[in-house]
Amino acid sequence: MIRIRTEAGLRHRIEVGDHLLHTDVPASLGGEGSGPEPHDLFDSALGACKALTLMLYARQRGLPLDSLEVRVSRDDGQERQGLYRLTVELELHGALDDAQRQQLLRIADKCPVHKLMTSTEVQVETRLGDGA
Repeated sequence: MIRIRTEAGLRHRIEVGDHLLHTDVPASLGGEGSGPEPHDLFDSALGACKALTLMLYARQRGLPLDSLEVRVSRDDGQERQGLYRLTVELELHGALDDAQRQQLLRIADKCPVHKLMTSTEVQVETRLGDGA
């Protein structure tokens, strides 16, 4: 379970198991910019999933992927019209040949969060809790 609680103003504490994160919005939107915005967390989930998927895949297949960097950029200019574009750039480090690099590129699009974002219908139910 994930719990989100107001700390002060628009800053919120996010508890994911034993892990703690924060979210906020920039001062231009009334926050303090003390944490990533929710859209940043959404975009980060995709980048993190691709990074973990590639490292696990490379380890299982004995590919010489030493490390990687994932950069995610967004174009949300048409979000209100139903189009949210993310561009993911992978920088792979290791003695990989071109075929291995292309193989990893294909695998990156098979990460669970990529699939969730692009090929799964997500239904969200929001309801009031029993607490005061």
